[in-house]
Amino acid sequence: MYCGDCVMFTLTLSTRVKGRAWVITNLGSAAIAQKEVIKRVEKNEIKLDEAWYDIEMAPENGLVFKISLPLHQTGFFQAKCFFTPDKSVTPIWPTGNNCFFNIEPAGTCCANIIYNAFVRQFGRSKSCVPGESGEPGEKDLSSIIKRLDANGYTVIPESGKFRDLKKQVAFIFSHLGCRVLHLLPIHPTPTTYARMGRFGSPYAALNFTEVDPALAEFDPSATPLEQFMELSDMVHFHNGYLFMDIAINHIGWAASIHGSNPEWLVRGEDGKIEAPGAWGVIWADLTKLDYSNINLWKYMADVFLLWCHRGVDGFRCDAGYMVPVKAWEYIVAKVRQQYPETLFFLEELGGKVSVTRQILSRANFNFAYSELFQNYTRQEISNYLPTAFEISNTCEHTIHFAETHDNNRLASVSMRYAKMRTSLCALFSLCGGFGFANGVEVCHRED
Repeated sequence: MYCGDCVMFTLTLSTRVKGRAWVITNLGSAAIAQKEVIKRVEKNEIKLDEAWYDIEMAPENGLVFKISLPLHQTGFFQAKCFFTPDKSVTPIWPTGNNCFFNIEPAGTCCANIIYNAFVRQFGRSKSCVPGESGEPGEKDLSSIIKRLDANGYTVIPESGKFRDLKKQVAFIFSHLGCRVLHLLPIHPTPTTYARMGRFGSPYAALNFTEVDPALAEFDPSATPLEQFMELSDMVHFHNGYLFMDIAINHIGWAASIHGSNPEWLVRGEDGKIEAPGAWGVIWADLTKLDYSNINLWKYMADVFLLWCHRGVDGFRCDAGYMVPVKAWEYIVAKVRQQYPETLFFLEELGGKVSVTRQILSRANFNFAYSELFQNYTRQEISNYLPTAFEISNTCEHTIHFAETHDNNRLASVSMRYAKMRTSLCALFSLCGGFGFANGVEVCHRED
């Protein structure tokens, strides 16, 4: 449900008994609930649900009692009705579980179209990488680059810039009608040691609090971070949300954390640092972070808060299902204490549905990746969609992406196929929750 909605509770007795009916709930007590979660982690202080309170229900007749409550805070809440007969202090509870509520910001009730942008691919980088375009005169250059690569040199073409993407913001929001600009990771990445791909993997962050200077123009009047904030300001000028991608389950090789907090790295019995992975693939350029260490939770909460202060409205959390639910519950509570409408977007591909539900509910994430883009046949689609709808109706929105950075371009098959798959995602979206990567709008055939 959404801020501004109302919820009606009805308690019906099986026989007429004199007494009073109540609803016990923590609705409206988000600040208290957040403090409980934070103190439990930071001070090991256990409180017995101070956020809960009783509200008396109004009798309609001898059998039915009702009350309507406004929903005015975001968060995960619970409630349950009960009855106390006259001359008794023992409550009578209906059978069944509590009612669970995930209350979202009012602005997320519709039109949740996400434009996924890879900053590197804007500006002059929209053209092919030098030596790979097949243009006349490029053959010799391609041969030179391959020889340099083979001899261990680092050959990196110019990257797109924040200001290149900033010039496209009006088109993204006003023409395409998107609501969210979601950036792939913008942190510095390895460009020599443990470099994956020509630029280095954006998911191999060297520092979660910095931006890659390659994404900024050299301008003595504006630092790379200030140029990022220029982009943030432009998104907000167009009434959009700015999301950034943070993969807090892992960090790149030779990252700053390796020096400052080596105890946060997961190591095997032989002392070797573990690299994470999924679907049988090991991400060899990454190092896994150890979330059994509570201090790591505190550090990551400060990272999210810092980016909120810099103008970020939400976060896509790569491999979020690999981080414990209690860690997410703490991080989200810590962030929402200062920025109550911050949005969290779960990438749970490869994780268990049960874990997805817990993170969406207990930790109160707002969105989760749909796996529609990984289902192709009629049977696969018809089997998957009911699950996506059910999660969207009971937990949070599942966002149908036409294609992601992990997949080949749809248009590499054909333009008609790309249009069909993109339309499919839009058609079956709930509350307008679908997305696409930059380039889909012009049917790019290559990354």
